[in-house]
Amino acid sequence: MPKLGESIAEATVISWLKNVGDYIAAEETLLEVATDKVDSEVPSPVSGIIKEIRFQKNDVVPVGTVMALIEASGEQAQSQSSVTPETSGLPADQGRSQSQVAEPISPYASATPSSVAQLRQGGTTFLSPLIISIAQKENLSIEELQLIPGSGADGRLQKSDVYQYLKNRKYPVQSKPVVQSPPTSSYPKPKINYTEGKDYIIEMDRMRKMIADHMVYSKQTSPHVTSYLEVDVTDLVTWRNNHKEAFQAKTGQKLTFTPLFVEAVAKAIQAYPLINVAVEDTKIYVRKDINIGMATALPTGNLIVPVVRNADTKDLAALASDVNQLADSARTNTLKPEQIQGSTFTISNVGTFGSLMGTPIINQPEVAILAFGIIKKRPEVITTAKGDEIAIRSMMFLSLSFDHRVVDGFLGGSFLRKVGDYLEQFDTNTTY
Repeated sequence: MPKLGESIAEATVISWLKNVGDYIAAEETLLEVATDKVDSEVPSPVSGIIKEIRFQKNDVVPVGTVMALIEASGEQAQSQSSVTPETSGLPADQGRSQSQVAEPISPYASATPSSVAQLRQGGTTFLSPLIISIAQKENLSIEELQLIPGSGADGRLQKSDVYQYLKNRKYPVQSKPVVQSPPTSSYPKPKINYTEGKDYIIEMDRMRKMIADHMVYSKQTSPHVTSYLEVDVTDLVTWRNNHKEAFQAKTGQKLTFTPLFVEAVAKAIQAYPLINVAVEDTKIYVRKDINIGMATALPTGNLIVPVVRNADTKDLAALASDVNQLADSARTNTLKPEQIQGSTFTISNVGTFGSLMGTPIINQPEVAILAFGIIKKRPEVITTAKGDEIAIRSMMFLSLSFDHRVVDGFLGGSFLRKVGDYLEQFDTNTTY
């Protein structure tokens, strides 16, 4: 399994395009895998005959794990045999032939993902490479890992679960796992009345399941608070309408409202950097980079969050280029794994769908998300040199959801007001 991104530790097998006994050419696609929300193709490193496939559809495979064995043909096999693991850049067991692989020296090394899953009855279904690394360092046995309740999706064991357990670790360790029954609710599960031939059932696809898990996890993790602000964006709308054709002629980029929103958010984060953080247990990680995620709807109705990196260092033309390229890639399902990783703050333009405002769910492990509502013209009372007057203005609602564990009302409200100030006081002399 190749490394498909900076923070990618594992991937899910979607489908094999070849079977055992088939011939495959070098660089020909062998299988498709999924990491987070992006599907990727894995090419064969050599030409030859497929001798063994070790993982099946929907199996989760750690990066660096041998997924298949290919008998390289002709000169390629000769050149492959002369390459050592150290010079090939591959994991040690991948650089040797099957007969040369050393015997494992620890219970973790000998445990495949499927066998570990069987061992963890009543607990998490998969031990990530990070968890195994921590377990080896702390001398935790697989049996002891079974005692730790996982807080991740599907009960998956997380780093914070292991460290919390180590703080209260007691000796001796029980030799058998203790299966704990989940707490039961006295509220009966509502029954869904289904009429055969009239109603129909849609099975969630893989991406929808991942979105559902992520949203539930976020609501269970962060106490959400949402603040609202109404802003007058008349000057910004007028400037954009007057300059969008000249902007495209000069830069080659369409000028939508999104890069203007990204620019305002990046400036506000510079003023209030503690909104650009992540939380793990009692630690607050303050991010130096300002990477803005854009919640983007796909043609299938699913959601994905491509990332504008280092938004605070880019001018409007560069932001427009990034936004347009990411949006086009999302619509054509050609986003790369690294393009949806590393966001530190997320925005959602719910006004695109005609929504007045929204209450967005935080994109973990971030601590805030900002929604932009629809821009609507309506009569407003404004103060002029002549006094109060009624005028037609372009108005928009902003709604900021934030994690009340680390973001209080003062910080959330101040940040939101700062974004509003940048939008209302937009510099109409802006050049590009």
